Amino acid sequence: QRAAERLALVVPLSILIIFLLLFSSFNSITHASLIMINLPFALVGGLWLLWWLGYSFSVAVAVGFIALAGVAAEFGVVMLIYLDHAWAAQCANGRRPSLRDLYDAVMEGAVERVRPKMMTVTAIMAGLLPILWGTGAGGTVMRRIAAPMIGGMISSTVLTLLVIPAIYSLWK
Repeated sequence: QRAAERLALVVPLSILIIFLLLFSSFNSITHASLIMINLPFALVGGLWLLWWLGYSFSVAVAVGFIALAGVAAEFGVVMLIYLDHAWAAQCANGRRPSLRDLYDAVMEGAVERVRPKMMTVTAIMAGLLPILWGTGAGGTVMRRIAAPMIGGMISSTVLTLLVIPAIYSLWK
């Protein structure tokens, strides 16, 4: 019960801190909100894998979700930076940008992000899969920390590469 009470405070506080850090970095509520859209995408995969493995919600699972929120926000930040740089390059030629220019910028920014994203996800998964499969001392707790992160990495990767560029296009 004490852990549940703390988690009821810590989880929203963690999300608020992530949002405030994003806002202070970008000085834009829109940019911070666009990045925060990535968190539910990560949550979907984490919940799905927990269900598939038959794990119930626990303190260790909550810790895994908090860690996942930080990584998912980082993915969103990098995607947004790539999209902004590509859009700035399209706008730098001095003429008024068209919808085609926006499409080209979004495609360029998103495609440039695929390789670094896949390298990051591969490195994270390489570190987490042995934890998920581990049977040593503390393995049951560590598996519950790793499971939401692994599921969230998968869904966040797919959805970040597809949805954030689409929302960015609509926003611009």
